[in-house]
Amino acid sequence: MTQFDRRTILRGTGVALALPFLESTVSAATKSSPAQRIVAVNIGLGLHAPNMIPEQAGRDYELPTYLKLLEDFRDQFTVISGVSHPEVGGGHASYKSYLTCAPHPNSAGFRNTISLDQLAAAKFGSETRFASLSLSCSGPGLSWSRSGVEIPTETRPSFVFRKLFLAGKPAEQAQQIQRLQDGQSVLDVVMEKTKRLERNLTGRDREKVDQYFEAVREAERRLAKAEAWEQKPKPQVDVKPPVDETDGRKIVERMRLMYDVMHLALENDSTRFVTYNIAGMNAVPVIQGVDSDYHNLSHHGKDPEKIAQLTIVESALIQEFQGFLGKLQETADAEGNLLDSTMVLFGSNLGNASSHDTKNMPMLLAGGGFRHGQHLAFDSDNNYPLPNLFVSMLQRLGIETDTFGTGTGTMTGLEFQG
Repeated sequence: MTQFDRRTILRGTGVALALPFLESTVSAATKSSPAQRIVAVNIGLGLHAPNMIPEQAGRDYELPTYLKLLEDFRDQFTVISGVSHPEVGGGHASYKSYLTCAPHPNSAGFRNTISLDQLAAAKFGSETRFASLSLSCSGPGLSWSRSGVEIPTETRPSFVFRKLFLAGKPAEQAQQIQRLQDGQSVLDVVMEKTKRLERNLTGRDREKVDQYFEAVREAERRLAKAEAWEQKPKPQVDVKPPVDETDGRKIVERMRLMYDVMHLALENDSTRFVTYNIAGMNAVPVIQGVDSDYHNLSHHGKDPEKIAQLTIVESALIQEFQGFLGKLQETADAEGNLLDSTMVLFGSNLGNASSHDTKNMPMLLAGGGFRHGQHLAFDSDNNYPLPNLFVSMLQRLGIETDTFGTGTGTMTGLEFQG
């Protein structure tokens, strides 16, 4: 034997001598390392840039209004400016491309591509009960499948909690397992019939069938995984199930509940990939000092009174995000805390919501083992490609790639910790 979990034995001439644990005798492949995670949050009505983006680049920048609310995490995040997705316009429709980078989301023939979280989930999702969670405050989310189909979202924290932690009655569990097994049986029949058909195919048709086979095999793998997890008990948490806030105007309270279940999902390793789309509202949010429609405030046209109220709204959103980062930092993980092993992307698909401009997207990346504490300021006139950030994040997960969407390399200036 060449390796043991805790002790190494030297043998010779009938003598066995146990040495103390020596870290250098353990190969890198067998050392335990914390699982890497991704959380991506989008503020669909933008973030007022002067309150979000520092005037100075580098590490010694002065904190603007919103970042002052995150001051405790200054060394745990990088703020990024002068970035956008190439050829992605479309105003509000650009949320579709927030995590996919797919160009022209408002065009008639638009077909989306796989989102960052779903590519990660395809690689590592089998390690957890749920490959990913797609969440939103209301309506559509940020996650898209490899074939460009939108992943349905959960909008109610109570439903997410039930999905994560509450087991159904025995009869319901048995029924679910039977459904999964029935699904596999149907796929078995389809595969057998298609194999017979393949014998008579040539050229391009055979390639199409091969692609179909791979899709069916992937479905089989998902079904098998789902059946295996269905027979394992869900984690138990000493937390009362959340009670949904039904008043859609109480945006802060609703966000807080969703952030809480997101934290629980990561803490219990129920999933490692979470997206959360905060689309905003055409209503007056219940926030002290605000008496105007949130959407209308985002179209401020540089009106000082509107900007003052918009600052109150967005500060409240940042404050809830700050609370989420705090929960991650306070939760122990394999070699530190959850923030150390979770890449948290926070920003907006709009650079200037007042004019529906998709250039100069305000972005912040926290945690995840990068060298933070800086403002990466790129050219505001000739934007740096934001998809390169996604390449860096995928590499941090351990995925060997130099491309994602329109990205062709890692982000300049963003480095991993040693």
